[in-house]
Amino acid sequence: MPIRAVRFATQLLLLFTLILTQHVGAQNRESTKKPNILFAFADDWGWPHAGVYGDPVVKTPTFDRLAKEGALFHNAYVSSPSCTPSRGALLTGQYHWRLEGAGNLWSVFPNKFTTYPELLAKAGYVTGVSSKGWGPGRPETAGRQLVGPRFRNFDAFLKKRPKDKPFCYWLGTSDPHRGYVKGSGKKSGMDLSKIKLFAHFPDSLEVRGDVADYYLEVQRFDRLVGSALAALEKIGEIDNTIIVMSGDHGMPFPRCKSNNYDSGARIPLAIRWPAKVKAGTVINDFVSLTDLAPTFYETAGVPIPGDVTGHSLLPLLAGKDKTDRSYVLHG
Repeated sequence: MPIRAVRFATQLLLLFTLILTQHVGAQNRESTKKPNILFAFADDWGWPHAGVYGDPVVKTPTFDRLAKEGALFHNAYVSSPSCTPSRGALLTGQYHWRLEGAGNLWSVFPNKFTTYPELLAKAGYVTGVSSKGWGPGRPETAGRQLVGPRFRNFDAFLKKRPKDKPFCYWLGTSDPHRGYVKGSGKKSGMDLSKIKLFAHFPDSLEVRGDVADYYLEVQRFDRLVGSALAALEKIGEIDNTIIVMSGDHGMPFPRCKSNNYDSGARIPLAIRWPAKVKAGTVINDFVSLTDLAPTFYETAGVPIPGDVTGHSLLPLLAGKDKTDRSYVLHG
């Protein structure tokens, strides 16, 4: 074979090897890329107020989508049906009665308790929060960012975050917390006669109208999360993100919020993560929102602290859970 032909063949082989190496390297980087975490948390959104749970009036297309493309939980409960203890328990992965001030309204968050965003930040995650995180309380007294740096909204966070790092974002809101614009639900076109009231509610137009006003703010929260999903789709990160959507306790009505009935402690919960969660999964086991912190730790590859009382939901979602989930504790 002529020398020129040998040189050409050698160069062609080297070029092919280089391209193959780059392709394999890109695949390896993709396979080792850590997943993002998006947690969308409503204020006073209780079970079963979502379309996928069978509510005939409230429209929650985003929550319904997450449930259909991931997992829907039918028996999810908070540690306590009140804002601060519920959120403190979720952030630490511990029952609220262990948390001292972190489990009390308008208190302080003791330095002895670490939150999952703090540990994920130490592990290289970019963290952030918009609207309500832990509270009502005084987190600033500890000089800490319990949930992460504050941003105006999710879009602002995405624009500022380093693109080469995974993120953990808390998408908060004040919806559907009171106060409401009286009559806004009915004015939006809701049929008050189709609203399913809890058995302990007086059945009157005034009560039905109040529930409709609450529904309207539930729908606004759902749209907020929908916008976040659209932003993830735009940057190509939606399938590399575990998305969790829930509420901190029941609706702000009698025998709901701040009461240990199902109408107070039971909440909507859906999780979407195509890499680990099969579409259309239905979970009837009892779970607690204290299980979310260890779930996020396992997702990020971070060791679960020894003081965590919750249990990761990933084995349950994979059908390999050994945790006794025949009961749940709240108080």
